[in-house]
Amino acid sequence: MDPPVVPADRLDDWHRVEHTTERPFAAGPVSVTATTVRYERAAEQPPEPFFFASRLSIRPETSPNRALTRLVERRARTGFCDRLADRDIEEVVSRGERQVGICDPAASRATLVTYRGRAVTEPVEDAPSETGTGTPSRVPVEALLAVWTADDYLLAGGGYPLDDGADEARRTLLGLVRRVRG
Repeated sequence: MDPPVVPADRLDDWHRVEHTTERPFAAGPVSVTATTVRYERAAEQPPEPFFFASRLSIRPETSPNRALTRLVERRARTGFCDRLADRDIEEVVSRGERQVGICDPAASRATLVTYRGRAVTEPVEDAPSETGTGTPSRVPVEALLAVWTADDYLLAGGGYPLDDGADEARRTLLGLVRRVRG
């Protein structure tokens, strides 16, 4: 299964760091397979901004419906928070959700959830630290998760530090998410 199509023309300063296929759910004849691509953008100070896009395949093949969409959204949120924890992002809280349009005419509107948390980062050598030499810092971050349908279920999102460039990082990430296609 191929991952969703990401907007290559907007990935100039991003580099792909991972392409995975996994089965996050299987019970009897029912299974979900997820194919994901993840990108990162270099940053002067950690944490590095990241972006991902995933396609879900549900077997036996089932057309999207309200109940299934709610289940996919709930599981995607749990999985995304687990992935944030894997990236050493703690104290994650949801800051609300809203509907956003996707630039694919065949797609539904996406449910976009915003999260805030703190990334625990190791100090950069030879860099001044407010917390002292050798002490990890806790950098405020924002993360976005969007879930929608376009024949299959699609997920996209990412995260970035809440620093002076946060508004531009948010616009960039939303631009990437909205242009993911099935």
